[in-house]
Amino acid sequence: MIPSAIDPSRLRAALAEVIVGQDAVLDGLLLALIADGHVLLEGPPGVAKTLACKTLAALIAASFQRVQFTPDLLPSDIVGTRIFDQREGAFVTVPGPIFANIVLADEINRAPAKVQSALLEAMQERQVTIGRERHVLPDPFLVMATMNPLEHEGTYALPLAQTDRFLMKIDVEYPTRVEEELAIVERFSADGIPLPPPLATLDDVRAWRRAAAEVHMEDSVLRYAVALVFATRDGLPEELRPYVHRGASPRATLAVVRLARAHAVLAGRSFVIPDDVRSVAPAALRHRLAFTHRLAMENIPADTVVSRIVGSVTPP
Repeated sequence: MIPSAIDPSRLRAALAEVIVGQDAVLDGLLLALIADGHVLLEGPPGVAKTLACKTLAALIAASFQRVQFTPDLLPSDIVGTRIFDQREGAFVTVPGPIFANIVLADEINRAPAKVQSALLEAMQERQVTIGRERHVLPDPFLVMATMNPLEHEGTYALPLAQTDRFLMKIDVEYPTRVEEELAIVERFSADGIPLPPPLATLDDVRAWRRAAAEVHMEDSVLRYAVALVFATRDGLPEELRPYVHRGASPRATLAVVRLARAHAVLAGRSFVIPDDVRSVAPAALRHRLAFTHRLAMENIPADTVVSRIVGSVTPP
């Protein structure tokens, strides 16, 4: 199905050789890569969010840049600036770290509004404006952003428009088994973590994306995807209405469809099945719903509500 020298499932296996556990993270990063979308990773420090992104970039021979977001960050620190070259007697453009295939925006919620605005243009338009000039970003281009849910001091709320531009959000948890943490200690007890050699190329990534665009989706499965997102709005189950302030927009439907097609490619299929849609729906929806204060007051996890919404829709 894929005119490529490597199957994407081999890339998944190579990632697992570096990252212990974290299956949802590894699957999510590959889905975002194949579906050509940005991904938001939320989890406490020390759970390999940065390492997973760096490893993925190394495995596909992609250029990688990490930007530590801080309250004093300026837009020019990300997109670049123009300086006067005395030798040439003219202004020249110095590109910023955004000009990479994979950009890790570490602690993205610590940067002020102007920085978020500059990043939003890059995420949505795949270009940046420096001075009066527009510059196209590399292809492929992915923003992989991290957030720490345990600290709120010195952070800013992400604009809803920017949150919606992330194709998916992945919740990163601590290791769930003692054996996993033991494997982490044994694997990384030595100084330094060597990155693996490239296993695929950017041409492979483009081939996976073309294959995903050609994946067949029956009308009944497409209607199922639409029904899942519609259930967050007018079709919301009665018992969940007190917890959901605003449902997901049609952009969420597009995200579910794109991710479902990427999920099929990762599974080696040329068609989408309902399980593909159901599997990717939580990651596409969890950051697009606005919840009421009752959710926090009753200490109900947001994913519980999302799972119940998904479970309320009968698959074809």
